[in-house]
Amino acid sequence: MRFDDRRAAGRRLAWHLDFLRGRHAIVLGLTRGGVPLAFEVAQELGAPLDVLAVRKLGVPWQPELAFGAIGEDGVRVLNDDVILRTGLTQTVRASVEDAERAALDEQVLHHRAIRAPVPVTGHTAVIVDDGCATGATAQAACLAARRRGAGEVVLAVPVAPMSVVERLRRITDDLFCLQSVQHLGSIGAWYDDFSQVSDDDVRRLLEQATRLAPAPRLTVQPDPARPSRELPVSVAGVRLAAQLAVPDTAQAVVVFALAGSSGRNSPRNRYTAATLNRAGLGTLLLDLLTEEEDQERGAVFDIRLLAHRLHAATLWLRHHVTLPVAYFGAETGAAAALEAAAVSDSDILAVVARSGRTDLASRTALAQVRAPVLLIVGGQDPGMLSVNRLAADWLTGDCGLAVIPAATHLFTEPGALAAAAELARDWFTGHLATAPALAEVRPLLSARSA
Repeated sequence: MRFDDRRAAGRRLAWHLDFLRGRHAIVLGLTRGGVPLAFEVAQELGAPLDVLAVRKLGVPWQPELAFGAIGEDGVRVLNDDVILRTGLTQTVRASVEDAERAALDEQVLHHRAIRAPVPVTGHTAVIVDDGCATGATAQAACLAARRRGAGEVVLAVPVAPMSVVERLRRITDDLFCLQSVQHLGSIGAWYDDFSQVSDDDVRRLLEQATRLAPAPRLTVQPDPARPSRELPVSVAGVRLAAQLAVPDTAQAVVVFALAGSSGRNSPRNRYTAATLNRAGLGTLLLDLLTEEEDQERGAVFDIRLLAHRLHAATLWLRHHVTLPVAYFGAETGAAAALEAAAVSDSDILAVVARSGRTDLASRTALAQVRAPVLLIVGGQDPGMLSVNRLAADWLTGDCGLAVIPAATHLFTEPGALAAAAELARDWFTGHLATAPALAEVRPLLSARSA
C-alpha cells in the first residue's frame, strides 16, 4: 500500500479512527511531518488539533537511523540496541542531543507563539505521525502525552515495521498502523509525494483547524414509523453485521457497502441512511468485514473480497425482499459496489459513490456496469476528483459526476454531508421504475425482532 501524500494518508487513518468520536479526544500531530495527517484526523473526529514537538536523535553518519529522540517537557528516550550496534560514544551522543535540543526549543517557541498548548489532562491523546522507523519519536511523544496527564494515549501511523509496532503497543492504550511491514526501508519510500513540511505549513494548518468549526456529531433519532433491526447476514461462510430499516412505503432498498466491521454505526452513514428512509427508501447498512478481519488493515483494500460478499449479500436480500436493490458506497466500499454491480446477474437499480476509490475498481468492471452511477466528490478533494473524473470516462452507462464545491474528502464542512445525502436520495428516487409490493419485507423484520 502506497500513499499519494501525507494528507491522503491522514484521510485513510481517519477512516479507522471514527470510533473515537465523543471520547474527548485531542489530536496531536508530531512536528513537522505528522501535522498534515493529524489535521485530517482532527477534522474527521471534530476534535481540537495541536502539535507535539519531538526531534529524532540521528546517528551522525546515518541520520535516518535514530539512536533516540527528545520531546517537549524534557522528554528523552534512547535506543540502546542502536547505540550498541553503532558504537556511539557519550561525547557524540551529547553533541547530537545538544543540537537537536536547540532546534526543538526553537520549534516550540515558534508554535507556542501562535497559541498555548491544548490541555490534554483527562483526555484521549491521539498521536499522529507520518510513519515510524525505529519508533523513538513515537515513544517520546507518548511519554510527553502521559506527562501532560492524558487519560489515554492512542498512536496512529500509516506504516511501520512489525517489530516496532509490537514494541509500541506495550506503551500505548491503542495503536493503529495501516500497514506493518517486515522491512520498512525509509518512510518516504511509501509516499509518492513526501515533500518537506515547513514550520509555516504547520502554522497554516493550525490556523485553519482553529477557523473550521468542528465536525458536528450527527445524531439520528429513532423513528417508530421506520423500524430498524440489527441482524446477521450469513454469506460466503461468514456472518456479517448489518442493520436493516424499511419504511412502510419503501420502493427500493439501498445496500450500504461498508468496508469495515463497524461502519453501520458511523454517524455519517446513519445520517445518510436516515435521509434515504425519509424519502421512502429502505436501507441495509452492511459491514463487509468481521471484527477479526478488520484488524488486518489491508483487508479494507481487498476489493475482490468486498465485492464478492456484497454480491452474495444482495442475493440473500432478494430472498427476503421483493424490491429493487441499489448500492451506496464510500471510499473502498464504492469500488466494491461498482465491481459487484458489474456482475452479470446483479440487476442493480442504481449506484452512488461518495468520495469513492473508483481507481481501485477495474476498468473492465467499470465498462460492464449497466446501472446508472452517480459519483459525488468534494471540490476541495483534488485527488478524488481526478480519479472519479477518470472513472466517469470509463463508465459506459448513465453516469453523473456531482461536485460539492466547498467540501473536502470527509464532507465535514457545514451542510456538505447533507448536500451529498440529498444528491444520493434524488439519484435513487429519480431512477425508480415501478415498485414491487412489500409483501415479503415485514415478515423478515418481525422474524428478526421476535
